[in-house]
Amino acid sequence: MLLRADNLKKVFRSGNSDLVLFESLSLDVQQGEMLAIVGESGTGKSTLLHILGALDRASAGDVYFAQVRLGSLSEEDAAEFRSRELGFVWQFHYLLPEFTASENVAMPLLMRGMRHREAEQESLHWLQEVGLQDRASHRSGELSGGEQQRVALARALITRPKVLMADEPTGDLDNRTAETVFKLIARLHRDYRLTSLIVTHNLGFARQCDRVLRLERGRVVEVSPQSLSA
Repeated sequence: MLLRADNLKKVFRSGNSDLVLFESLSLDVQQGEMLAIVGESGTGKSTLLHILGALDRASAGDVYFAQVRLGSLSEEDAAEFRSRELGFVWQFHYLLPEFTASENVAMPLLMRGMRHREAEQESLHWLQEVGLQDRASHRSGELSGGEQQRVALARALITRPKVLMADEPTGDLDNRTAETVFKLIARLHRDYRLTSLIVTHNLGFARQCDRVLRLERGRVVEVSPQSLSA
């Protein structure tokens, strides 16, 4: 087991009262699996992913990555953990507009202190993996929405993380482009033996994952991928 959550609770202060987003929530993620997290808007899917990815802290409960208890990490240690173990893709690409696609992809390695030439070589490798080697010198504004998201995927994977965490990675794309991006995520998941957690409202995509967890009424329920509509 690579990732485990035990009895998570998340509470937000809302005016003079507390809003309990979820509680007594437990789950596990096996190494190498592609896990979809689905549920209605507002059920806490993104918040759960943030907690599992050490971007946020639960109000109660623990998250373990292998033998590391994420809640015990300092902010600095959590940032180092994320940089070493995880890759993130969001609904919006968050590319830096003043830099080229190659420079955006290389940024995580440059921030680690890697030499520019070596980071550029790795960047070109990952742009080739996502089919954009011929767009390496283009800035984000010169790329289509699907191309921007593929650059963001390459940026997430250039550090060779163990886990890919994707929050609605196709949510801002048209249906055809979304399908292309999801197939690319699935291929890279297989080729690089990733463990992938994907928050998605697209049940057709969730159906193609190894396991599906549905978040509803503050609880998580495992459902059969085959039971979901395409």
